[in-house]
Amino acid sequence: MLLLRQMALSSPSISISFSFSRSSPPISRLPKPPSSISPSLSNPLLRSLPLLRNPRTTRSLTPFRSPTRSLFTGIVEEMGEVLHLGTNDTGGIELQISAKTVLSGVHLGDSIAVNGTCLTVSSFDPEGSHFTVGLSPETLRKTSLFGIRPGDPVNLERALQPISRMGGHFVQGHVDGTGEIVSMVPEGDSLWVKVRAPPEIVRYVVPKGFITVDGTSLTVVGVYDEECCFDFMLVAYTQQKVVIPLKKVGEKVNLEVDILGKYVEKLLKCGIGAGEDAGLS
Repeated sequence: MLLLRQMALSSPSISISFSFSRSSPPISRLPKPPSSISPSLSNPLLRSLPLLRNPRTTRSLTPFRSPTRSLFTGIVEEMGEVLHLGTNDTGGIELQISAKTVLSGVHLGDSIAVNGTCLTVSSFDPEGSHFTVGLSPETLRKTSLFGIRPGDPVNLERALQPISRMGGHFVQGHVDGTGEIVSMVPEGDSLWVKVRAPPEIVRYVVPKGFITVDGTSLTVVGVYDEECCFDFMLVAYTQQKVVIPLKKVGEKVNLEVDILGKYVEKLLKCGIGAGEDAGLS
């Protein structure tokens, strides 16, 4: 894993190719969300969308993948405000967000991570300080974006450039699933946050490892496998810059695990253990 990190950091071309994006699966194979987080019940603006009410079922862990090849760091640039979430004139779903920092140098088709979800800019207005992104039904099923409403704050980050500092860790914007905040406990001016997540996500979470929560790169403190939970601590500065402290116990957060763990697991399953087998000798 150290070798992979060194290779990625030493070459811009490697860091850009790390996302390995694929197009979204056909609608006939879209997964069904857990009943406890049904988007059709959580947001009245979306109740009329048939694809959200009757998705096909599957239990596999299929991260949402943006068609755009992008990479993020998990260092939130600013908190934007949701202006609108609903259908557009063509029947699609769009999300309009008020922002300033991420609009600097933006172009149509650029990627911006919204609460950790890689989304493509479909329109923007620098003078009006807002931009719009399209949302697929799969995005709403896989992420916590189905529950946001006008006025809600969201974490925003532009895609990484080859000359950017790598302040967090490799974040693709491909949400693996959602977790639920189970406790928020202050300690001094810091805040302990504990999150419950599905077992297929917790398996990749390790103490002192990376985890992306609503697009924020965080260091895991403890992992509690029997509870399917993990926790982390937010210092005072971070609490002022991200949306997590503004949420309440029981609310959902987007989760993306460290991609390097998935690569290692895949290599081990393929039986690649020795350097010569992997073509690294």
